[in-house]
Amino acid sequence: MATTPTRSPFTAPGETRRGLWRALGEVTGCGLMLLLAQQLVSELSNGHFNLFQLVPLSCLALGLLAVRRRWPTAALLGMAATMGLLPAAGMAAAVTAYTSAKLLAEPRQRSAVLLASTALTPLLCAATAPALGLGERSFGLAIGGVLATTTLVVPGLVGASAGQQERLLVALRERAAAAEAARRLADSESRTHERSRIAAEMHDLVGHRLSLISLHTGGLEMALQNESPELRDEAALLRRVTRDAMRELREVLGVLGPLGRDTGTDALTDTTGTRADVEALAEESRHGGIPVELTWDGPDLDVRTAQVRRAVHRVVRESLTNVHRYATGAHVTIAVTHTDTRVEVVVRNGHPPVTPEATTGLGTGRGLVGLRERVSLLGGTLDAGPTPVGGYSLTARMPANPDPAAALAGTDAPSAESSPAPRAGRAVAGVQRRVVASLTGLLGLVGVGVMMLLGLMLISEFRPQEAYPDREEPRIGMSRAQFEQSVFSSDDEGVRAAATGHEPPRRDSVTHCRYPEVPYDDFVPLHRKPIASDDYYDSDLTDGPGHLRITRYCFRGDTLATIDSFTVPVVSQTPPWETP
Repeated sequence: MATTPTRSPFTAPGETRRGLWRALGEVTGCGLMLLLAQQLVSELSNGHFNLFQLVPLSCLALGLLAVRRRWPTAALLGMAATMGLLPAAGMAAAVTAYTSAKLLAEPRQRSAVLLASTALTPLLCAATAPALGLGERSFGLAIGGVLATTTLVVPGLVGASAGQQERLLVALRERAAAAEAARRLADSESRTHERSRIAAEMHDLVGHRLSLISLHTGGLEMALQNESPELRDEAALLRRVTRDAMRELREVLGVLGPLGRDTGTDALTDTTGTRADVEALAEESRHGGIPVELTWDGPDLDVRTAQVRRAVHRVVRESLTNVHRYATGAHVTIAVTHTDTRVEVVVRNGHPPVTPEATTGLGTGRGLVGLRERVSLLGGTLDAGPTPVGGYSLTARMPANPDPAAALAGTDAPSAESSPAPRAGRAVAGVQRRVVASLTGLLGLVGVGVMMLLGLMLISEFRPQEAYPDREEPRIGMSRAQFEQSVFSSDDEGVRAAATGHEPPRRDSVTHCRYPEVPYDDFVPLHRKPIASDDYYDSDLTDGPGHLRITRYCFRGDTLATIDSFTVPVVSQTPPWETP
């Protein structure tokens, strides 16, 4: 019974299963990978993603992943757009690209969808880079290019190749199934034709016997016409029954259609299949240029049934015909072995001295199928095949006294060639294919993840650093907030302590003062000796007293009122490379 395809959103058109559990497993696995990838992307975006952005985009990506088999084009384009807004959806995009490219059989449509999705991701990523915290648009374009290449282009090409291979295998299986069906039909036709030939032979044999009975009964009827009227009537009845039997035999065998009969010098007679008949076939082949050697072991076959003798005749004649057709000039040996229980016929030919023309080609094998059918009807076997030296061998074995009931029972049994494979074996093979496909897909996902990770890490290394904003020089009248933005350090306790006792007096209106950290360049030693080394701030400081330049910023409330610069004496430090 045929299974009706479902219209589930989680299965491809034509699939018979609903695929709900499969979709749930895929969504769960890709959801975990999305969370892991988000940790990496958060480092690139400086944590600008928030929960209100992540959850809707993640749900959209997983939803497109679940329905990608039903609507591959829409799912791939939607996933490309989602990845431009959520770069962490790269693994889900890779799975979608592989499946969509695999399902799209039209090359133009598949190429157009892949190109559109590949261009969509970098454009959206560049457009939304500043809002997502990825930096400049050029950096977002680079990230989008890496994601599109690793998660869309590569899986898409692999999926397209896998789809083409799968469709090719399906086509080859269909062609193989059609060829197998044609072969079985040809074999059945050959067996039917051979049975028709056997029926024709039986018609000739039985018809000949019935004709003799009718002839002798007619003579008996005439002889008893005056002597015994009673016996004459019985003879007349027997003649009429014989005539009716011949008519019914023709009608029954007539349903087989045209009956194949042997005519001419090869017509089947009572001597068909005997030693003299086989020697005549060998002599006929010798006249045709085929060297034939005949050996006969055992008594003649004239005491055997007509079916056995005709089978021997057919085996020898068909073998010699094939030699004339496909191995002209090859040496042929015919060996007939006849015992009380069996009859064996072996026909071998060597390698032909001249290779047959290409137009001759290989045989259809129908003759051998017919021979095998004839021998099997007698309860025997027939083996045929090439020999190691380049020739061909045919061996027919049949019982000397065949049992028709056993022979017919044997032919009704299905042959091993046509019997289907056990269901258990097919189930195991199907499980093995699924396991191999799952492992291959997992390794592919790992490869895509590694490529995406390496690409993002490479891009992050060349990410432009954020420039510090231009700082405004401190000036009188500046607010305290502006002052804190213009200097690196608004106050330093060490500088304040160094200025104590050495700073100029403050104005009465000043409420508080700030002592920013003093740059190293504001330390002025008393003695400076230039050196060639640049290892210690471009100078070599000697021991001895020096001065430290300090700038004091005093405020009146929240407004900068005064800026005072002064120096305080300090003792310089010994440079590191001069430490004993």
